[in-house]
Amino acid sequence: MDVTFALFLLFSVVLLGASFRVITAQSTVHAALFLILAFFNASGIWMLLKAEFLAITLILVYVGAVMVLFLFVVMMLDVHTDKVRQGFWKHLPLAAVIGAVVAFEMAVVLMSGFQVSQPKPFPPEMLALGNTKMLGVALYTQYLYPLQVAAVLLLVGIIAAIALTLRERKDSRRQDPSQQVKVTKAERLRVLKIDPVKPASAAAPNQEGGQ
Repeated sequence: MDVTFALFLLFSVVLLGASFRVITAQSTVHAALFLILAFFNASGIWMLLKAEFLAITLILVYVGAVMVLFLFVVMMLDVHTDKVRQGFWKHLPLAAVIGAVVAFEMAVVLMSGFQVSQPKPFPPEMLALGNTKMLGVALYTQYLYPLQVAAVLLLVGIIAAIALTLRERKDSRRQDPSQQVKVTKAERLRVLKIDPVKPASAAAPNQEGGQ
């Protein structure tokens, strides 16, 4: 057993254990931390496959941005996991059936094996660019249209998330630029003339002092 195969077994075992703890952890924060551990081990497997760009992207994007956002949202919302888990056992049979179907499909694919053809060698000038630059060239030349479609889908997802979470509140105060522009000079300043009134409480001490 060489070092690469031993590292692959280590990363795989930790990845499976962390993934299992994500769905079985009692605390939502602990589940998010186990998911971070799963991402790190998946990144290690990508490194063993010599896909350095995907490994670094997985850590920077998912661990550095997405999971930190998840942790902040979970801690701010104070989600009560007891109420969420009330219907867990009710849906367990259906989830077990779906899981068995997915495992059977994966077993059928894996048992048949993969027919991997020998890739064509890259020209020397392309090899001098490096993996990251070669990936960028391929994305913005050969896969430009799929990249634009993915960008549009992400934009639609962002707009949909904002639209779903934006709710009108009666106690919220915000500025309306369209109403501010329509305001005239007379509406901005209003002078009120109030007659002076001497309060009765101020006159009482003076009368008592005079007596």
